[in-house]
Amino acid sequence: MSRDNVRRLSGIGFPSFGIRTMHKRLLLGLAVGWLVVVAAILLSTWYSGQSLISEVANEHLDYEARMIAGEIDQEVTLRFEALERLARRISTLKARSSSELVDELEHNDALLSLFDGLVVIDDQGSVVADWPRVEGRQGLDTTQSEFFEFQRQVGRPHVSEPFFGRASRTPLTLLSVPLLDDEGRFAGVVGGVAKVMEGTLFDKLRRIRIGHQGYAAVMTASGKVLVHPNQELILQAVPSAQQYPLLDMALSGWQGTAVGQLLDGRMALQAYRQVWSANWIVGVMVPQSQAFAPLQWFVRNLWLVGSVTVAVMLLLLWWLLRVALAPLDRLERQIGDVGQGKRERVELDTRIIELQKVAETFNRVLERKHQAESTMLARQAFLDAVLNSSPAGMFVYGLDGGLRYANPAMCRLTGYDYKVLQQQGHTAYIHAEDQQDVSDHWKDTLASGRDFQRQYRYITASGETIWVESHASMVRLPSGRPIGFVGTFKDITQKREMEMLQRWEAEHDPLTGLLNRRGFERRLEEALVDRLKGGTLSTLILFDLDHFKPINDEGGHALGDVMLKRIAELISHKVRKSDHVARYGGDEFALLLTGCDLDHARRTAEALREAVQESSVEHEGKRYRVTLSLGVTALRADDDHIDLPMQRADQASYQAKAQGRNVIMVDEETTSPPYAARTAPGHG
Repeated sequence: MSRDNVRRLSGIGFPSFGIRTMHKRLLLGLAVGWLVVVAAILLSTWYSGQSLISEVANEHLDYEARMIAGEIDQEVTLRFEALERLARRISTLKARSSSELVDELEHNDALLSLFDGLVVIDDQGSVVADWPRVEGRQGLDTTQSEFFEFQRQVGRPHVSEPFFGRASRTPLTLLSVPLLDDEGRFAGVVGGVAKVMEGTLFDKLRRIRIGHQGYAAVMTASGKVLVHPNQELILQAVPSAQQYPLLDMALSGWQGTAVGQLLDGRMALQAYRQVWSANWIVGVMVPQSQAFAPLQWFVRNLWLVGSVTVAVMLLLLWWLLRVALAPLDRLERQIGDVGQGKRERVELDTRIIELQKVAETFNRVLERKHQAESTMLARQAFLDAVLNSSPAGMFVYGLDGGLRYANPAMCRLTGYDYKVLQQQGHTAYIHAEDQQDVSDHWKDTLASGRDFQRQYRYITASGETIWVESHASMVRLPSGRPIGFVGTFKDITQKREMEMLQRWEAEHDPLTGLLNRRGFERRLEEALVDRLKGGTLSTLILFDLDHFKPINDEGGHALGDVMLKRIAELISHKVRKSDHVARYGGDEFALLLTGCDLDHARRTAEALREAVQESSVEHEGKRYRVTLSLGVTALRADDDHIDLPMQRADQASYQAKAQGRNVIMVDEETTSPPYAARTAPGHG
């Protein structure tokens, strides 16, 4: 008994390579377990930390957004109040000439700490005064601007949409209040100009930074960018709602915090607040990479500490396992010595109870194995004698489908040597037309364990094709475990030939060789099924022989048989190989034309009629002729039984006889009388 066999028998083996030793497996298992624990701690720390940081960051961003929005609201309110005071002073002026208005604006130049410029617009929408003076601003028509129309219609403080100044040629926004006369009527507009790119109102907002990458942005409710770190976006429209739904919600009046995409594609924590006095939206954004940077640093360091700890513990465990598994190594060596015949049994001196039980179990298994080998050798000799002397072919296949054994009878039957069958597999010599069927059923047997039983053609080594019957069943151990397939292989060529002859005789007329009634009706049923399922056209022709009785009466049945055979030959030559011809009974014949319509059937019937009327037999100097009375019909979609087309064809045949014989009657599937093809005068 080899050492490998002993290892397989005992189920214990300790090769010294790879990770297949128990020492290395335990070490690897503990390493993997610790790594899983460390990874679980890291993941838990990461996700819980993300949640905590997101919560704190959202609160901070919401606070920042509220503070910025509140500060902007105060700044806007402060500027509205200053403009309203200026508007009241201008309203008290008796004369409102352009020079007087400019003087008044210059007198209030302290307001330039709040604005980048001051303008006065009369009730006609024309700029009548500005300070500081900007070339081309006085006289500008503002009637088409939204802020002038708002003041004229509504008459309350208003922050305009950003626009491009026609005189200053820079992006601007105008904070305006209405100018009223003594009677409280609209007399114009007093406005404070704020430069979007460099003005005092937006200068503080542009400098706001939150950490290294966080920032604040201001947008109008109409979707124009007023403040953003990227100067190229100023006065540009914000992206579509499909790209940035959070921003679209904020433009619709929503306030709050969420995680969304920035204009540059990065994900960020975002907070939005409304500045109602200016109809603006403040957005505060911090990229997730910045928010989670401290957590990433902590997790990286935690991973480093965990890795070092695992490495130190593995070194310590490697030494402890080495000491603890030393008795197991001795057990392995003794089992190897048993396999090489150097020892009769295992004798292990150890205090480890588990190893003692393993040694005792191994010794018991070894004794039973010796007994089983003796019994198996005797049974094997008996089985070999039975298989070798069996006259039937027998084979054994493994669960993988490989041939394990073929007895001499099977080799004689196939003509192939066992080695050839084993290398090629006896299925390689199955007839090509049966190859797929046998292969599919054999695969099903291998997969399911069901019996395999098929009859198929087989090519022997001499090139002869024989019919064989193969039957294979799964073999199982008493425990139920499958171990392979055993089967028989029989030559059934003679039996198949007898069955085929019997089937042919059962469906064919012995006199003419044509189909008989039984064979024809089976094929008619198949054609009817094809018509119902696939719409395949088929036509039916029924006819009997006109003037046939005198042949039988005067010439005897022998002469009648000669005429019937001649008619059968004529019909067979006029139809296709795919058509079915039958002697339906006596002098009645039937013809089933598959895959053709009534026009083709009519032409075929005419060819038969002409051929038969030219044929004759002679007896005692007298010549006898017959003609055909043919009834033609097509199989219909509503035919649910073969009796229906048979009745139509039979009725058409009777009508042909009534028309004078030697006539073709076609049932046209209409309410009109069947079509009649008559013979030339003098026939019939």
